[in-house]
Amino acid sequence: MSIDKNLPISRVTAHLPRRDLRKMLRLVRLLFRMSQSVVYRNEVFPELPDVARFDPGHAALMMGYDFHLTSNGPRLIEVNTNAGGAYLSWLSEQQAEQSSAVYLSHRFEQRLLNSFLQEWHDFSGGDQSLRRVVIIDEDLEKQALFPEMEACKSWLCRHDIDAHIATPDELQLQSDGVYFRGDRVDLIYNRHCDFFLETGQMLRLKQAYLAGHVCLSPNPFAYGLLADKRRMTLWSDPGFLDKLSLPGGDKGLLLEIIPQSFLLSGLNPDDTWAQRKTLIFKPVTMFAGRGVLLGKGITRKRFSSLDPETTLVQQLVTPSVETSTNGQEFKLDIRLFVYRNHLIGVGARLYRGQVTNMKTEGGGFAPVKII
Repeated sequence: MSIDKNLPISRVTAHLPRRDLRKMLRLVRLLFRMSQSVVYRNEVFPELPDVARFDPGHAALMMGYDFHLTSNGPRLIEVNTNAGGAYLSWLSEQQAEQSSAVYLSHRFEQRLLNSFLQEWHDFSGGDQSLRRVVIIDEDLEKQALFPEMEACKSWLCRHDIDAHIATPDELQLQSDGVYFRGDRVDLIYNRHCDFFLETGQMLRLKQAYLAGHVCLSPNPFAYGLLADKRRMTLWSDPGFLDKLSLPGGDKGLLLEIIPQSFLLSGLNPDDTWAQRKTLIFKPVTMFAGRGVLLGKGITRKRFSSLDPETTLVQQLVTPSVETSTNGQEFKLDIRLFVYRNHLIGVGARLYRGQVTNMKTEGGGFAPVKII
């Protein structure tokens, strides 16, 4: 199989202990189950805007759960509702399998297709087949994973689904639905990072979403329940977990795998500064590693400028290291691609530097070997 050399795909294989994968899956399923709980939702909803409290009646495509591996097991770093890289992870497996290595199941493609079909079924009531999908994002050709969007479009077309890629302002909103080039859109696969549909053309799209005129997936409801970084402050809080009446094993799993996380506004600034070298600071409204600061490198001036209400302070979990056959070392994180509580596939990202990136020579999305 020929792989485009311009794609961020690594030829280095990442290794994932089976016991870690099992624990990661157990956590993913527990978090999804929690998100369905009335008690959990009642605790979370007051912190969310109205659009994120609207239940569209379906789940979210391409959930991504990112982990670092440690000597004491996996640690959850963050959750994403529009996680990129699934197709590239699949390509990396195809590339590696030329050498007859044992990699993850080929059921990935069918699971992914089923997630699109299930989303449409849940939204439409199963009265008609999925006909038209539009993948949306902003500044399309500037997106690092634009080639993946193109591949996803082609893949959907091969399965007899009319698929397109567009920016939100290319959509036409009419009284009965959302249209693209004169044809009504069934499902929008949302890669845009305006998670609460608050700006520009996404604000217009919000009207159609709230009116039930289009299946938007992923959506603000799923983001608010699971992917807003502020949820990690709850998942690592024993007092909050007690309110959910979780079995002891479930509570223990959360406190083991979720790094201690707080909003800066709830911490003593002087104590936090003194402990900064063991912490990482993340803006809750940003994504793709933007604005993330390692405590060991932050200046007092920069620390003082952080917005206490929108800065997540998290216990630092150092990523593990994967070594290539020629001795190159890469930092590693593992991403589980999930639909509801079902695993679609597993990907790895290899990189050097402060945070995950797709610019490291020899790095990128890598095949995963379960050991």
